[in-house]
Amino acid sequence: MEPDNPLAAGLAGDRHAPPCVLVVFGASGDLTSRKLMPAVEQLAQRRLLSTSFAVVGVARTEWSDDDFRARMREAVKDAGPEWEHLTSRFRYVAGDYADSATFDTLATVLDELDAELGTAGSRVFYLATVPGVFAGVAKALGDGGLASPGADGGFARLVIEKPFGHDLESARQLDVDLHAVFAEEQIYRIDHYLGKETVQNLLALRFANAIFEPIWNRNYVDHVQITVAESVGVGHRGGFYETAGALRDIVQNHVMQVLALTAMEPPVTIDAQGIRDEKVKALRAIDVLTPDEVADHVVRGQYDAGWVEGEEVVGYRDEEGISDSSVTDTYVAMRLRVDNWRWAGVPFYVRTGKRLPKRLTEVAMQFREVPHLPFPAGLAQGLGANALVLRIQPDEGITLRFGAKVPGQAFEVRSVSMDFSYGAAFLEESPEAYERLLLDAMIGDPTLFIRSDEVEQAWKVCEPILAAFSDPSYPVARYEAGTWGPSAAEDLLERDGRKWRRP
Repeated sequence: MEPDNPLAAGLAGDRHAPPCVLVVFGASGDLTSRKLMPAVEQLAQRRLLSTSFAVVGVARTEWSDDDFRARMREAVKDAGPEWEHLTSRFRYVAGDYADSATFDTLATVLDELDAELGTAGSRVFYLATVPGVFAGVAKALGDGGLASPGADGGFARLVIEKPFGHDLESARQLDVDLHAVFAEEQIYRIDHYLGKETVQNLLALRFANAIFEPIWNRNYVDHVQITVAESVGVGHRGGFYETAGALRDIVQNHVMQVLALTAMEPPVTIDAQGIRDEKVKALRAIDVLTPDEVADHVVRGQYDAGWVEGEEVVGYRDEEGISDSSVTDTYVAMRLRVDNWRWAGVPFYVRTGKRLPKRLTEVAMQFREVPHLPFPAGLAQGLGANALVLRIQPDEGITLRFGAKVPGQAFEVRSVSMDFSYGAAFLEESPEAYERLLLDAMIGDPTLFIRSDEVEQAWKVCEPILAAFSDPSYPVARYEAGTWGPSAAEDLLERDGRKWRRP
């Protein structure tokens, strides 16, 4: 039985997981050891897990229970004795995801944990696998009778990692396959960006402060820039990246989610339905580009050799597993329109890329120029437009840029910044994104997870761009590694009389 309003319980401070079992498919993979187990350990350390909690790993790797426990202990460095005690309750099921016997064994293990620990038939199934097996695992869980809530008032929830499909058609088919087994309220589509404190703080910044929301619209905002920059290349993921590219890997999910939170209207209620309803409305307000518009509004780029953070690096086509003739996008810049009452006429500029000068994610809202400067322009040469910048990673915080008088006899004005830093303002350490989202899935709070109509709408925005990129003649703008992207991306803004920020 799902809680009526899990978020309300969370707002009241009651954020403790109920008795349950976390079942991780792909338990021998990198995501489990690098992200999921450290998150579970932190939840245990903060006393947010029930004493009736266990993890069951499922994978093809031939491990025993003890092998799995040892690997998970190794995954969390410097963990205390509590972690060793918790992992002693971990179980492991080795088997192929296409074999019904694997799920028969899993059902037996879960029944044993219910009897031993009192987990009450409650399970969170986490698919930390390749996307190709999502539908098959969901069907097997249904065939094995594991997709229904336990008879003792328990629950069954399915957490899936991105990508949610490869394009609009495959995303719709995945939804059909999942919904054949699980109801929408049982499905938790995870995007770790939504677990970041600064992303969530968009809601607090806008709706808890009287000074921001009145100016969060076309009357005051000139344009919005969203930057998701990575300094790394593709590394050993060349094979995967050739099938994805920056548009699928970053824009369709992370960028669209951040854009939706920035552009959305105030929700009637701060709960899962209220917030997600408004996010969907914001995504629906984005004008879907026509094929002719894509060439004028979207830049596809790919990095060449260069220097990043003092290290010489090779170009994309020289990376392991990449073709000499590859046209895969490692950089995308685009101009989007959010066509509604609040944002009509305000361009949203989006850029993301690999091998840029630094790793960062930020939302920068630049405001309109003052209508009249009452002092000579020569005294305001260092004055730029007001801006509000939300730094999502790595230095989480908020910067407000405004004009101030320079000390001295002359009335000289220039831009200065007022900074808020999470690290300096709060003594409490922010939970990692996976820690927050895992707990939400156990509690049953879907607020920071993505609903099926959000996924579909994000793909609709990207679909004509994907179609254009599939044409080999679509230009690929080259850029030197360690720079902020190709000159074509600069031209995209300069045509509008604007410039990209230099973070």
